[in-house]
Amino acid sequence: MLPAPSPDALAHSRRVAAHLRALIENAGGWIPFSRYMEAALYAPGLGYYAAGAMKFGAAGDFVTAPELTPLFGRTLAHAIAPLLAETGGEVLELGAGSGRLAVDLLGELERLGALPARYRILEVSADLRERQQHTIARELPHLRERVQWLDELPAHFSGAILGNEVLDALPVDLVHWTADASLVRGVALDGDNFAWQDRRIADPLLHARAAALNLAPGYLSEISLAADALIAALAQSLQRGLLLLIDYGFAASEYYHPQRHMGTLRAHYRHHSLDDPFYLPGLADLTAHVDFSAAARAGTAAGLELAGYASQAGFLLNSGLAELLMQTPPADAAAYLPQANAVQRLVSPAEMGELFKVIGFAKGAIPPLAGFARGDRRHTL
Repeated sequence: MLPAPSPDALAHSRRVAAHLRALIENAGGWIPFSRYMEAALYAPGLGYYAAGAMKFGAAGDFVTAPELTPLFGRTLAHAIAPLLAETGGEVLELGAGSGRLAVDLLGELERLGALPARYRILEVSADLRERQQHTIARELPHLRERVQWLDELPAHFSGAILGNEVLDALPVDLVHWTADASLVRGVALDGDNFAWQDRRIADPLLHARAAALNLAPGYLSEISLAADALIAALAQSLQRGLLLLIDYGFAASEYYHPQRHMGTLRAHYRHHSLDDPFYLPGLADLTAHVDFSAAARAGTAAGLELAGYASQAGFLLNSGLAELLMQTPPADAAAYLPQANAVQRLVSPAEMGELFKVIGFAKGAIPPLAGFARGDRRHTL
């Protein structure tokens, strides 16, 4: 039994559903799933990320690595500190969630004497932006003036661009391969309910991507043109420095494995993973795993150098996670054990350690990242 939404939350979901139905009706009775997902997540004042419901942590729908332990952000600070020192660059975080990662990164960079002149946050959600501002003002008031919120990417940027669980939240197209053609799966109406409906692919770029994959009839999976577009835009903005993306996903050979023939699209509601993306629109997160081979192609096609690709466990351990954990004495069980348990979740193959990957892109001459020193898997892409 899933937790029941409050009356106010249920009323909000009904408003979101009405908005989605109107989109479908105005489009002639059908929209591609990518359009449905975009509206369900980002419609101003309505979408999952644009409205005010709690999303992160125990009271929300999922827990991200920064919410588990400050050691995640502190480790990333050690990973990028040499780059910031070399380039004199800044930090740009994409989709900063609750602001937890920004706090932990800035705090550790300050301890390392590597504070950037500015820490920029690109955040499309007004609600999340407000939460981030509150978190940073409460925990790092003396650094608040260094943080700048952006509505769009800067035209020119040097330093480190970070995105933790950003790509998985971008809209995806669903493609259904059949014996006759590859079809795009979209959303139609069955009375007041949402229903699947496949159509011929009209978008030439999506058609080309689907044809290149050439999967067996009956296969259903995702293609994220939005991820390609974001990486290309980031490459254009980045003048010198690093783009580091952390997310759950696979290289193409594993992403499109025959056993994964129903794709990776999921809804997340109150720490439950659901197969139904139409469940309580506006209250449930929608995500798909990342095809890191496609991300690598998008980056290199946009002029970036692939700097490395590793499991989250490998990257964090190479970057000093274990050493930071040991700064808390094991004899102090009350302080040490919660952090040790969180680290276990970050690096265990049965938890986040293997499913989550880190991919890095460079532009210009930058110091090599310790995170990719061992266990680099670029050859698998």
